[in-house]
Amino acid sequence: MFTGIIETLGRVVSVEALQGNLRFKIEASFANELRPDESVSHNGVCLTVTNVNRQDNTFDVTAIEETLNKTNLGTLKQGDFVNLERAMPASGRFDGHVVQGHVDQIGICQEVVNSNGSWVFTFEFDPSKNGIVVEKGSICVNGISLTVVNAGKNSFSVAIIPYTYEHTNIKFVEKGTIVNLEFDILGKYIQKILADRFS
Repeated sequence: MFTGIIETLGRVVSVEALQGNLRFKIEASFANELRPDESVSHNGVCLTVTNVNRQDNTFDVTAIEETLNKTNLGTLKQGDFVNLERAMPASGRFDGHVVQGHVDQIGICQEVVNSNGSWVFTFEFDPSKNGIVVEKGSICVNGISLTVVNAGKNSFSVAIIPYTYEHTNIKFVEKGTIVNLEFDILGKYIQKILADRFS
C-alpha cells in the first residue's frame, strides 16, 4: 500500500525486452536501501524489485505484458524520469490517501494552464472503465496523490503547487501526454455497491 507522496524521481537507465515483458533498470537515491522482493511504486504502478546494484545506485523491476497494456510504462525509454514511492511502513503517516499501486486506466492530458505560481492540469479518461472523480476528492496521477478541483463525467482538473511540480515528473507532462490514473478506492467500492444493489 502507498500514500501517493512521491519520495524521489528515478531515472530509467535501461529498458530490456523479455518476450512480452520489459525489464527496467532504475537509478534512484534510495536504491541502496532496497532489497529484492520489495514493492516500489513507479508512476503509480506497484512493481517488485528483482535486483539491487549498490555500486551504481540502481535496481531492476519487470513489468509484464498486461501491465504494459494498461499503463504508460510501455512508453518509458532510457533517460526518462519516473515517480518513485516505497510501500508505506506500518508505523508510517498517511500524508496522501490510500493508494494500492493498481492503475485503473490511462488518462490523457488535455490542457496545462500556468495559474500565477501554480499549474492547473486537466486530464481526460474513459468513464466506462469505472472511473469516478468528485470535487475535493482524491486522485492518483502517475503515482501522485492529488485533490480534484474540477470534476466532469470524463475529465478532471488538479492544481499543482511549485514543490510538487519541481519534485515529480508532472513537470514533463504536456498536452497529449499519457498518465497513469488510480481512482480513489473508497469511491470505487461505493460505486460497485450501488451498481450491484440497483442492477
